[in-house]
Amino acid sequence: MLYIAKRLAFYLLAAFVAITVNFFLPRLTPGDPASTIVATYSTTLNEASLNALKAAYGLTNEPLWSQYVTYLGNILHGDFGRSLSNFPAPVTAIISAGFGWSILLGLTSVLLSFVLGSALGALAAWRRGGLFDKLAPPVLLFLGSFPYFFLALLLFYLFCFKLQWFPMGNAYSSVNPPPFTLNGIGDVLFHLIAPAFTIVLVSLGPWTLNMRNAMIGVLSEDYLTLAEAKGLKPRRVLFSHAVRTALLPNVTALGAAIGGVFSGQLLTEIVFTYPGLGYSLMRAVSSVDYPLMQALFLIITLSVLVANFVVDTVYVLLDPRVRTGQEA
Repeated sequence: MLYIAKRLAFYLLAAFVAITVNFFLPRLTPGDPASTIVATYSTTLNEASLNALKAAYGLTNEPLWSQYVTYLGNILHGDFGRSLSNFPAPVTAIISAGFGWSILLGLTSVLLSFVLGSALGALAAWRRGGLFDKLAPPVLLFLGSFPYFFLALLLFYLFCFKLQWFPMGNAYSSVNPPPFTLNGIGDVLFHLIAPAFTIVLVSLGPWTLNMRNAMIGVLSEDYLTLAEAKGLKPRRVLFSHAVRTALLPNVTALGAAIGGVFSGQLLTEIVFTYPGLGYSLMRAVSSVDYPLMQALFLIITLSVLVANFVVDTVYVLLDPRVRTGQEA
């Protein structure tokens, strides 16, 4: 508990720093969002209209420290302001519309990549030098080395456009989100297959290679020789002893992968027109929507911190040496 409390304090401090940087960074750049929007999209607004626009966006002439205190209060209440590109819609409404879809696509693809990659890496190391070990890691790394947007476009053209096996966009077939029924769930999963498969295909190589290298190091440990000498079945030695220890580096990487769910699938959501936060971020950047960009950047940062804290907690359960303060 003491270890977890220390890690929690560290991540809370990191979150406070991230929130502070997220506030000051846009305000230290020349100009302001309202002026940028007006200069980009219109030249007809007078000074009174511009001042009203600034007031609507919460951009006042108050001292910076006063704005900072107000910003912290708004963050605590979940108020990120109003979107410039979808005015007067609140930023939270736009984020909530895409949050669930990003979580569904991101967690599905990350967990599938983690499970499949770890299993393939463990199998390759267990049968080291065999045909599977010689073929699987190089082929997966080769696929992952392709420029991601090129591979996504290629798979989209082949499976969605040419063969028409999967839908060409969106997360469901109807205009409104489908009901929570078997048909509705099936429709959502059917639209999920193509973008999730693209992410999994690109991600499998590193997961497999990391697990294979970790397993090779673990298989040479004396305690595995002792377990085999006691007469334990090879399957039990593999899963109960070798895989559990070798899995630790991949578990650490899993935290970063889950934390990067919202940013790592940006191109996927754009190519497949998937209505997640990555697609919202692309639209926010293209329309200079500062409040929406700030909120999305903050969510990405906080998601990384939360995911890493969860991984640190799980690490304590998997590796007793962390609990006793020994080096891993």
